[in-house]
Amino acid sequence: MAEMKQAFVTGFPIKHSRSPLIHNYWLQRYGLTGSYKAIENSPENFPHFAKTLAEQGLRGGNVTIPHKETAFALCEKRDAAAEAIGAVNTLWIDADNKLNGGNTDAYGFAANLDAQLPDWDKGGKTALVLGAGGASRAVLYALLNRGFEKIIVVNRTVERAQALAEHFGSKILAADWDQAQGFVRTADVIVNTTSLGMSGHGEAEAFPLDFSAAKAGAVATDIVYIPLETPFLAQARQAGLRCVDGLGMLLHQAVPGFEHWFGVRPEVTDELRQIILNDVQKS
Repeated sequence: MAEMKQAFVTGFPIKHSRSPLIHNYWLQRYGLTGSYKAIENSPENFPHFAKTLAEQGLRGGNVTIPHKETAFALCEKRDAAAEAIGAVNTLWIDADNKLNGGNTDAYGFAANLDAQLPDWDKGGKTALVLGAGGASRAVLYALLNRGFEKIIVVNRTVERAQALAEHFGSKILAADWDQAQGFVRTADVIVNTTSLGMSGHGEAEAFPLDFSAAKAGAVATDIVYIPLETPFLAQARQAGLRCVDGLGMLLHQAVPGFEHWFGVRPEVTDELRQIILNDVQKS
């Protein structure tokens, strides 16, 4: 009988997670014997949980808010993306029974753009990143890996953007929000990592930037996927920018973890996207 491989997603709270829908779709599609479930862990309980995965019969899993930084500290080995981003969202036990951590958010961000706009990184190499929170670190890592030469990070608290510039190096320029409009005309790619327009965060309000001066062929992408068409994307699309929504980032970031735990590299299909979209629309 085939071994029952078990994986999980953990956070606090965790019932909102769509990761079980994604991974159980792939388990069924590839005919694999395995399980993937949501397990809620409080911040107090998470370290013990993470250190005892093997004893619990778990091969690894996904980590979400608020445990990503704690997971980073607990891991005995970390991949290059996790080291650069300073957070772990994927855990696995290796052949030496050591706890490994990776960060697949940068991969998911780039893979989503690759799938929707295969030439997104082939033109100019200037990017404008709106927001300087945790998600922006993964975006910056991805953009630098794709050869972007100048990345302007705009944030209402400019000190947070400056901290990212210090961490990631001389290709990052920090600016405050009042300067953002001036950078729109020079950007080849514009990324919204802020919560502006996210469900519950002013989704009915106009996004506070005018994209009419943007370059012809410029790309706009939002890492938010609820709602799918954020005010940022709606305004960018109306101004003629090439737009990519954030749902694909969620789907593609799940690929490397599934391969670690179940031994098959899964494909992000239109069917899977529709399953998640249907679930989003129900909520």
